[in-house]
Amino acid sequence: MNSILVRKIVETDKLAIDDIFKAGGRIYTFLNPVSYLLALENKELFGRFDGIFADGSLLVSAIKIVYGKVVARYSFDMTSLAPWLFGFAEANGKSIYIVASQRAQVEKAVAVFKGRYPGLVIAGYRDGYFGSDEEQAEEAGYIAQLAPDFLIVGMGALAQERFLLKVKSAGYRGIGFTCGGFIHQTSKDEIDYYPAWVDKANLRFLYRMCKEKHTRKRYAKAALLFPARFIAERFWGKN
Repeated sequence: MNSILVRKIVETDKLAIDDIFKAGGRIYTFLNPVSYLLALENKELFGRFDGIFADGSLLVSAIKIVYGKVVARYSFDMTSLAPWLFGFAEANGKSIYIVASQRAQVEKAVAVFKGRYPGLVIAGYRDGYFGSDEEQAEEAGYIAQLAPDFLIVGMGALAQERFLLKVKSAGYRGIGFTCGGFIHQTSKDEIDYYPAWVDKANLRFLYRMCKEKHTRKRYAKAALLFPARFIAERFWGKN
């Protein structure tokens, strides 16, 4: 298997989610066809993660067709991993810290989460905008010292991965996940962003394109570039 990214996804897929929630000192991220193109140019960065999930039915299908490997789709949203984590945290008294989006949006999202999961322990939260590397390092050290059981980071592809690695390097021993636009979506549309019929039909990316204009350009780019880059990596790429 030529791709370190696909290998990471296949290895992560073998893990039980409950076991992931119980094993500290590990960080996880998610790749969809859009972020996969970025990951191809940053393999060293993504290779430092303890696990990578296939986010989206298109990537899942591509892995099956091109590599012959069957993996499940996991996203950090309410159609997939998020309710599993929130339920686990609430039932076991585990704390969550969030770094994502703008201040008002993360505040609204936290209120929404608490409404659905009243026993959820939110250890703290802040926006995902930093003025300098020094501010990021200070926040990473603070989180490591605070030691929440779970850390959720949504700052956009690459930025969120880099920050999560900084927190781990600062000594964080909890479990960290990137979450993309989950906090932003929750703040706008309550907790269930995707209608049930959209989720069932695997039309989440089309629904998001309709709802969020800023996603259209990058989805169109992925539609053109992803298939060719994914196949090329399989047969001619290097780790």
